[in-house]
Amino acid sequence: MKSKNVLGSTLLTTAACIWGGMFVVVKSIVNEIPPIELVWLRYATAVLCLLIFSYFMKSHWKYNAHDLKLIIVIGILGNTISLVTQETGTWLSNAQIGAVITTSTPIFMIIFAWLILHQKLTWAKLCSVIMAMMGVITIVGINTGGAHLLLGILSLLVSSCAWALASILLKKLHGTYNTMQITLISSIVAVVMLLPWIFTHMGTMTSIHYTSLKTIFCILYLGCISTASAFMMWDKGVELLGADNSGMFYLIQPVVGAILGWLVLGESISAGFVIGAALIIGSVYVYLRE
Repeated sequence: MKSKNVLGSTLLTTAACIWGGMFVVVKSIVNEIPPIELVWLRYATAVLCLLIFSYFMKSHWKYNAHDLKLIIVIGILGNTISLVTQETGTWLSNAQIGAVITTSTPIFMIIFAWLILHQKLTWAKLCSVIMAMMGVITIVGINTGGAHLLLGILSLLVSSCAWALASILLKKLHGTYNTMQITLISSIVAVVMLLPWIFTHMGTMTSIHYTSLKTIFCILYLGCISTASAFMMWDKGVELLGADNSGMFYLIQPVVGAILGWLVLGESISAGFVIGAALIIGSVYVYLRE
């Protein structure tokens, strides 16, 4: 049981750190590749990576109507709606705020776990969530500005809600498909869902400088590392630790995102960020002590 918890915690922490870096990558390229087009390229790249991985792993596929339908719903929520609103929100705000606002995910996960999976609400969970939100408010309240910011924050909250619901629905699967297969199917759903937009915006797609080293790096990071690899890590971590226990690891993401935003993009880190980050880290400690 202990080794299972260690592995699950390691996978979730690694995924959260990768996603923290993702906000910096998105912010650095989103002015050149619009959000929806970027999400489509991200998932198209991820699908290619996962197909190659599946081939070499010689994965065995079975058909289960219940699980397949649920994975499609997960793909619509967690891979399509969540990512489009996340990258739009990051585009309208900045990498630091994008990383921090999505820490509301554990709140939605705890609520959905209670409503859908009937998991028990405890004082430790509630206290940790309150601490985390105090941290978010401290950081965002001191570092916001700009007329378009509210729309960006609302978009990021929608992203968090959709991602949380998708993570909870993973626990409703019957085990027919492994982590790689779930990630592949849900990524294909995202590619298909966004095709109508891509077909009507081919001018934008053809104007992208695909040979640019920056473009190549960003697409490969987002597709191969942030999606194909990190999604499998997250899904496996949720499987090992449980949906309600996994959400708090998402709070590592804003610390990584904000520090990288400061180092790479020159975004400022204020005293408010330091206090807020301490509250967020403290919330994880309170939660794990339970």
